[in-house]
This record gives sequence, structure tokens and C-alpha cells, in this order.
Amino acid sequence: MKVDEFDSIIFDCDGVLIDVTKSYDTTINKTISFVLKEIAGITVDTPLTNEILLKFKSTGGFNDEIDITYAGILCFIGAKEFQTDPTELILSMLNEADDSGIAYVENFLNKIDVDIPRWKRELDYPSAGKNDLIHATFDQLFFGPELYAKIFQKESCFSEKGLIENDKVVVSSELIETLKKKFNDKIAIVTGRGFNAISSSLKELLNQFNVENSVFLEDEPRDLAKPNPQSLIRAIKGLNSKNCLYVGDSMEDMILAQKASELGFKTTFCGIYGSGKLPEMKKKLFTERGVALILETINQIPDTLMVQRS
Repeated sequence: MKVDEFDSIIFDCDGVLIDVTKSYDTTINKTISFVLKEIAGITVDTPLTNEILLKFKSTGGFNDEIDITYAGILCFIGAKEFQTDPTELILSMLNEADDSGIAYVENFLNKIDVDIPRWKRELDYPSAGKNDLIHATFDQLFFGPELYAKIFQKESCFSEKGLIENDKVVVSSELIETLKKKFNDKIAIVTGRGFNAISSSLKELLNQFNVENSVFLEDEPRDLAKPNPQSLIRAIKGLNSKNCLYVGDSMEDMILAQKASELGFKTTFCGIYGSGKLPEMKKKLFTERGVALILETINQIPDTLMVQRS
């Protein structure tokens, strides 16, 4: 890997440009708690620990936080039906998990005689119009009443402020201006977020990226979700890049970059590990998988690429 050969840089958002520990991660748990009480009479305050959340994201099949939410709900229902401790059940499942995401969870629970067909009908997830209980609850809790009404033209059932307000923006205008010395306008984003969600948090900072050649996967068909490399390839083609650095924080991001390279679009993955609650655990995962470039924060990128700061 020669750091001076990169001609574009593309960023994931969550865990990279924005620390989502108190926004998305909290929304996952609040949604699980709400839905479990509504449909199964199960009361639990913090269903998924930080370790479990990281393990879900480390399988390569759970880039979508709402998929993690659905999986968590199924696991708690399964633990109740199987009469076992839910945390033990989830950890046991994740220790053997592949990258097939919710299909793996459904198959795992089905094998221990959990009535998966019943709960799939009950939850209707994922629904084509994202009108199912899980999507609706998650979006209302995350966006809050005003932004939810603006995006979805519907009234929220919740009155408290949106957890998106807990987003902690890591990227700065100064960082992007420094990177432009090397990459000019070939600085883009490929993220699981929708445009409204990312623009609400990054605000005017978003305009410093090449938005035209960025991809916001929440606004795209579900089959384009990471680690499908087509979103990254679209951005690479739009930037006319021959050697891309993709900066992410998850196994899906790593696989995304690898698959793009395998298809002839040269991409190097840079793993960011410092924005979550278990940074050393994430760093270890990247190291074990042979990631060539591992950084604690995106603020270390200019020095790593030997870009002169202002």
C-alpha cells in the first residue's frame, strides 16, 4: 500500500464522521424495549449491551441498525419461548454467525423451535413501504416529532426530542479542507443513512463533500445495502477514481471495499476504531482480519497520508 497513490477518499458516516453511540445505538435499545412490550409483554430496559451491539456489527451482515433491532426483538422472544437467558442466547448465536444478517438469526431461532413464521407475520419486517411497527418506532424515536413529520409527512406518536440530536459530529471543516489539497473534489460519502438524516447532523459541512457522487443507502432499494459493493462502485465511477481509500468502521465496510476491488475498482479499506464504546475490541477485530490501515480517528488521516496541514 502506497499512501501517495490514492486519488479519492470516500467515507462511511456512522462511527466515522459521526459518533452515534448515544443516538443510533440508544435508538436500537429503546425500539427493542418498546416493541417487545407492545407485542410480547416483555419488559427490558437495555436489551443489547455494547459488546453485543459490536458483535452484531462485526458479523458483516448487520450494517442496518434496524436489522439489529429486529434481530434483537426476535432473540428476546425466542429466549422467552425457549426459557433461557436472552443474553446467553444472543452471544451463543453471534459466536457462530455468518454475514447473512437477519436470515441467519431467523434460521438459528427456527432450529430451536421458536415460532419464527408467527413472529415474522406479526412484525411484518422488512415491509416494502417501511410502515411496519419496527421501522415506524425506530424512525419516530430517532428523528423526533418535527423532523419525523418533515421527512415522512406523518405525526409521531412520541413527544420527546429525537435521539439524532445526540449525534456527535467528529468531522470538521478544517479536516475536509486539508484533504482537498490532495483529493480536490474527489471526497464523497457512501453511508447507510438517508440524505435527510445525514444533512440534519452534518448541516453545512455536508456541502464540503461531493454530494452528487455520494450514496445514501437508506434512500436506495434494500438490495443495495452494504456489503453489496455497487454503491461504492457508483461513487468511484462518479469520481472517476482509479485508486480509492474507503474509510469505515465495520466489517461490512471492509467487505464492501474488498468486493469493489475484486470487481476491478481498486479500493483500500481504512478501519476507524475509536468512536465507539469498545475501541480496543474493534481495533483487535480489524487487526485479526489483516486490515492494512487502522486509525483511531479520521483526524489522523492527513498525517497518515502525509498531507500538509494549514
